[in-house]
Amino acid sequence: MGSTKGYLHFILEQLDGLEDVTYRAMMGEYILYYKGRVAGGIYDDRLLIKPVAAACAYVKEPVYALPYEGAKEMLFS
Repeated sequence: MGSTKGYLHFILEQLDGLEDVTYRAMMGEYILYYKGRVAGGIYDDRLLIKPVAAACAYVKEPVYALPYEGAKEMLFS
């Protein structure tokens, strides 16, 4: 299906307080970078975060989702 630019801009507005957040379009979706490192992405208009220790510690009851078939699970927010 792919993600919309409108949803991308909505998420970027929510992350406006963080410095150095960038993105790259990839096959109809968007990969999000924080300080030059992959932090997550927008897949089918869903924000998914890489389940690194810092992100998992921040989320009390994590929900996981697959960005696409065959991928590793990511935190769904």
